[in-house]
Amino acid sequence: MAEAVPVRCPACLRDNGYTAPVFPCACGSPVHPPLDLAAPPVPLTHRTWSDSWVAVRCTACGRESEWPQPELGCGSCGTVVRIPVHPLEGVDSGDGDEDEAARGQGGGGVRRDGAGAGRGAGTGPGGPDGRRSGPRPDPRDAEPEPRGAGSAGRPADGQPAHVPLPPPLPPTAPLPRPAFRPVTIRTARDAVATAALYLRWLGFQDVRQPDARPIPSAAVDLRAPGLVAQVDPTTAPAGLRAVECVWLNGLTASATSVYFALAGYTEDARTRADDLGIPLFVMDLTGMPQPVNDPADELVGSGA
Repeated sequence: MAEAVPVRCPACLRDNGYTAPVFPCACGSPVHPPLDLAAPPVPLTHRTWSDSWVAVRCTACGRESEWPQPELGCGSCGTVVRIPVHPLEGVDSGDGDEDEAARGQGGGGVRRDGAGAGRGAGTGPGGPDGRRSGPRPDPRDAEPEPRGAGSAGRPADGQPAHVPLPPPLPPTAPLPRPAFRPVTIRTARDAVATAALYLRWLGFQDVRQPDARPIPSAAVDLRAPGLVAQVDPTTAPAGLRAVECVWLNGLTASATSVYFALAGYTEDARTRADDLGIPLFVMDLTGMPQPVNDPADELVGSGA
C-alpha cells in the first residue's frame, strides 16, 4: 500500500492527503503511477479521454500499460487537480556499440578468417589475377562416386534425399490467468476504470472509452476489438431497454456485448439477457465484478 503524501491545492493553498492508487499488472504484480511531487499540481478545467490516462511501467516484468491519471479533489474549495507523474525513461539496450563494432569489422576491416584481406593481394591459392598456379589436376585421378548418388549427397536423378521430419511437439496447456486485483469503487469514474481493468484481465486488448457519445445516457460505453461493453454506475437496476441497446450495438459492430452494473438488473432484463446470450456482471464497492448469468460464467471461463 502506497503512503499518503501532501498535495497543495493551487487555488486555496490547502494541503490535502493523497494516496497513489495501486493497479494490477497482467503479471499479477501491483503497479502505481510514480508521482512527481516536485512539480506543482495542475487544476483540471477541461477533461479529455487521452489526457485521463498515463503510461506506467511494471517494476516486476517491465510491461508498459496505461492507467488512470492521478487526480485529487480539494476538500476545502472543491478544485480538482491533476497530479504530475514522472514520464517513462527509455532503456538503453547497448545496440549502438554492437552496430559500431559490426561496421568496424565489415567496413574494410580484417575478417577473422582472413578472407577479407586476401582479395587483390595474391595471397590466396591462386596468383594475383585469381588463377590457380601449377598443373591442372587430372580428373581421372579423382575417386569414383558411389553408384546411385550425385554430388552433395543427392541421388543421381537430381531429386533431394528424403529427410525425416522431426516428431511434432506435444500440445502445451494455456497459462492460467493471475487472480484479478480489484480496485475500490468510490466514484462513477472508478466503476468505469474497474470494468476496463476487468475486461483487460479477461483478454480484451486496447479497451477504450469512445470520445464521442451520440446518445445521452447514464451508461458509459467501452470499446475494444471484438467488444462492445456498457457500464451503468447509477444506483438504479439496469432495465430491459439497456440490455437490448447493448445487444443491438454489439450486433451492429459484429462484436461481443457485455454489461456491467452497480445496482444489479431487473428480472425482465436478466431474462432477456439469457435469451440473447449477453454476459451480465454486477460490481460491488470493493471493485470485484461478479457474473450473474450463464453467458457471463462462460466468458470468465474461456476468456476473450
